[in-house]
Amino acid sequence: MECTINWLPGTGMGFIAETGSGHFITMDGAPDGGGRNLAPRPMETVLAGTGGCTAYDVVLILQRGRHDVRGCTVKIQAERAPKDPKVFTRIHMQFTVTGRGLPASAVERAIAMSHEKYCSASIMLAKSAEITTGFDLVEA
Repeated sequence: MECTINWLPGTGMGFIAETGSGHFITMDGAPDGGGRNLAPRPMETVLAGTGGCTAYDVVLILQRGRHDVRGCTVKIQAERAPKDPKVFTRIHMQFTVTGRGLPASAVERAIAMSHEKYCSASIMLAKSAEITTGFDLVEA
């Protein structure tokens, strides 16, 4: 896996990342750090990637269990250390999983499996942050 990040000098603190799969992600800094607030902060993209990683796992695990999953949303709230390197110290992921006849136990198991075995991003972040999860189940 690879990624190339290029600073865009005319933007202040704007960057564009090209992933190994040929996709682009823009990032920018806050105005007080020289950015113009034109794109997500790099650490926001870390959270977004982690949410995508775990949502992917949860949907796939439920589908493989032949459950009728119709939607999955993850809302992430995170706290960072007050001093540099300002790592994440607490992360809460609240899942909303929609489906027909989804057993709560299957959703709970899928979330646990993601965080204990499959989601590389959340397992990495758990080295510095306390990660908690919760879920709401919505009947479709």
